[in-house]
Amino acid sequence: MSKKILVTGGTGYIGSHTVVELQRAGYEVIIIDNLSNSNADVIEGIVKITGIRPTFEELDCIDFPALKDLFERHPGIAGIIHFAASKAVGESVHKPLMYYRNNLVSLINLLELMPEFNVKGIVFSSSCTVYGEPDNNPIDENAPIKPAESPYGNTKQINEEIIQDFIHSGASIKSIILRYFNPIGSHPSAEIGELPIGVPQNLVPYITQTGIGIREQLSVFGDDYNTPDGSCIRDFINVVDLAKAHVVAIERMLTDKSDEKVEIFNLGTGNGVSVLELINVFEKVSGKPLNYKIVGRREGDIEQIWANPDKANNVLGWTAKETIEDTMASAWKWQQKLRERGIM
Repeated sequence: MSKKILVTGGTGYIGSHTVVELQRAGYEVIIIDNLSNSNADVIEGIVKITGIRPTFEELDCIDFPALKDLFERHPGIAGIIHFAASKAVGESVHKPLMYYRNNLVSLINLLELMPEFNVKGIVFSSSCTVYGEPDNNPIDENAPIKPAESPYGNTKQINEEIIQDFIHSGASIKSIILRYFNPIGSHPSAEIGELPIGVPQNLVPYITQTGIGIREQLSVFGDDYNTPDGSCIRDFINVVDLAKAHVVAIERMLTDKSDEKVEIFNLGTGNGVSVLELINVFEKVSGKPLNYKIVGRREGDIEQIWANPDKANNVLGWTAKETIEDTMASAWKWQQKLRERGIM
């Protein structure tokens, strides 16, 4: 019998791609999502790719009674991948309490229920924002945790501490914490992709929506950073590559490939790409000049950060494989598919 995996935030961007890879690997998936930044129609895209309909329940992880009821109705959940969180850096600066409530309480509720329902482990969706503005690049998992630049980043730091404190207290669970760098792109089928509700908070959807004419102009926040072209540098990782890392992490956790109760891995390509370089890649793969302007710096943004992914490569057994060109081409294909479907 296939193992049951609970995916919180499973209709979201990274969550939906991970559900596809879990199902392809033979897992039975239960998705819960409150649809605050996603749409239940994503399930149809997952079905088109995999031929399998995951169980879906509209539910908020901060609702403890509803969450407990779900565990009672779906016995035998072996592991959890926890994506459900508010995730926009800029928004978190303006709505800190919403971020602390959503991101901390949801994790605490899950952890509290795991031992009661014999759930073996949790893969936690963390972020390179925990490193703050790094002293050096590329950065590995031993880099110091810096004071967070935003409430969003702070929730990731605090959640990592909550997991480690809970397991240190003797809780009978395991955890793998995955610190993402910057996920972009879409599934090559263009059946699922990044589709934020309202104005995009992330760079690539804003690029593609500007490219297709939905947004009039893209704002580049600063060209006066200490980088070769003055714009911020990030480690952009293909979302399917990232999704596959979660399947490897679940397998590692459930088969006890490590004696460690908590493991931490950076997920990135190891290459830094600037915002202006990414725009150039988009123009190249789409054949469209992009209307953008340089504006002032944005509060909460880090100047430059990219990963040393050696631990993920060598210990986890995972490597990012897709090129930045193919990744941006997949994002553009997804945007065109949305236009064909009359969505955007």
